[in-house]
Amino acid sequence: MAKGSVADQFVEVLVQAGVSRIYGVVGDSLNPVVDAIRRTPGIDWVHVRNEEAGAFAAAAEAQLTGRLAVCAGSCGPGNTHLVQGLYDAHRTGAPVLALASHIPSNQIGTGFFQETHPERLFLDCSGYCEVISQPGQLPRIQRIAIQHALSRGEVSVLVLPGDVAQMDAEESTGTSLFVTESATLTPTAAQVDQLASMLDEAETVTLFCGAGVADAHAEVMELAGILKSPVGHSLRGKEWIQFDNPYDVGMSGLLGYGACYDAMRKADLLLLLGTDFPYDSFLPGARTVQVDHDATRLGRRTPLRLGVHGDVRETIRAVLPALREKTDRRFLDEMLRDHCRSLENVVDAYTRDVERHVPIHPEYVADVLDDLAADDAVFTVDTGMCNVWAARYVTPNGRRRVIGSFLHGSMANALPHAIGAQLAYPGRQVISMSGDGGLGMLLGELLTVKLHELPVKIVTFNNSSLGMVKLEMLVDGLPDYQTDHAGVDFAAIAAGAGIHSVRVTDPADVRDVLAEALAHPGPALVDVVTDPNALSMPPKITAAQVRGFALAASKVVLTGGVGKMVDLARSNLRNVPRP
Repeated sequence: MAKGSVADQFVEVLVQAGVSRIYGVVGDSLNPVVDAIRRTPGIDWVHVRNEEAGAFAAAAEAQLTGRLAVCAGSCGPGNTHLVQGLYDAHRTGAPVLALASHIPSNQIGTGFFQETHPERLFLDCSGYCEVISQPGQLPRIQRIAIQHALSRGEVSVLVLPGDVAQMDAEESTGTSLFVTESATLTPTAAQVDQLASMLDEAETVTLFCGAGVADAHAEVMELAGILKSPVGHSLRGKEWIQFDNPYDVGMSGLLGYGACYDAMRKADLLLLLGTDFPYDSFLPGARTVQVDHDATRLGRRTPLRLGVHGDVRETIRAVLPALREKTDRRFLDEMLRDHCRSLENVVDAYTRDVERHVPIHPEYVADVLDDLAADDAVFTVDTGMCNVWAARYVTPNGRRRVIGSFLHGSMANALPHAIGAQLAYPGRQVISMSGDGGLGMLLGELLTVKLHELPVKIVTFNNSSLGMVKLEMLVDGLPDYQTDHAGVDFAAIAAGAGIHSVRVTDPADVRDVLAEALAHPGPALVDVVTDPNALSMPPKITAAQVRGFALAASKVVLTGGVGKMVDLARSNLRNVPRP
């Protein structure tokens, strides 16, 4: 049997690794690989309108499934478009392989048409980046790249000149086993003893959880019960820890709410579990212990009294037998009361005249969407104010997922993330919470959704404004400038692409229209005209920030509803003794 070309071999190895699709735009130096895909059963090419969207789609697929996802870009401008999505994947820990096709190998270094240096360009957004300059490097280099991506949860990039892709393969492909399961990391006995001693000695302990608690919900709840600890979370930790949590005190950070900030500051000891929370101004800067499976993250955000190198679940399991159960829950009860009061005080801001308020409150839209969405829905969320509405209104239950560019913070991620999510889970409800700024940036991906008839539901929060940027300017005492733009009818644009779409301007129509769109068998877009003055504030602000608002505007509407979280807070108070 003939060995075939390098391109054939490249695709064959992908199939062996369980890859069923590649996201990208065909053309030029990629053509040999695209043709090999055409001839290979079990793998498809997913045509997108911008390679950036292809990389975002691959990032979402890999993040949701834990399996390798692949994107590709042709030489020069084609592969440079991949950068934003690859940064997002790499920082999120999604195993993605990117094929950066290159100009003819004998032209490299001559200033040839579309010449770039992808082996330099992608170094900062990947953990492995190598050039295939001759056929003999395959399949070994490709398998190394795939194993890097899978075992480290990172991006690998292979640079492949188009002429090399057309050459005959030198070696038979053979087979090789890819290791897809990682070992769990248990801390040393000395670290476990130190942790137990510090938790016992502290009168009050607060737990702050990130995405690293994904498989440790039961263990965290048991630990909180023994320590009588309030439990707060970061944005990425919310979906894993807030549900079925009688110790919940909300979220800290720029999008935070509730009593989490105070619980972290007032505790004798703060225990960071599986979080690389970047906003050090929200951390107490003292009395802190951190547990993480990646030792490089220990202490890089705040000084530590102890750093524990281990998986969260295994660390908690190891320390639980050594702990004495605390009997004094006054601190926990105080934080639960404060949390409930905090939520109740802001709920009125979004419920007052909500069904008559025009333009529509975006919080109301998010709250209704949360009501109607499936129990296992995947929400993809644009950077900016959509992050706020998702953080405060999407109710986690252990089955729903919320995907966003939470670490890289790129605009326009929600719709391409939704494309990858829907292809990974064709029978699952996928909802893109898109800002008008983000949707407009990669508007062409509406055509991708229609081309592949993906039943993605796109809810556009259309306030004709870059709301988060406006907030940033106001906080800095600057008048908002160039944040507002002329209104756009995205429903009309979607209709022109052949997508079922409705534009909503009356809040009384919100529930029925969203219900209809979610029930629609194919792609659907709901364009909701929302209030551009609906902004959000973090749980604690400085006097300087307040002065900034006073300087920038005489009146700004700061809404802060929190949906069903107030009901959760109230239910958690049922067993708290009344003062």
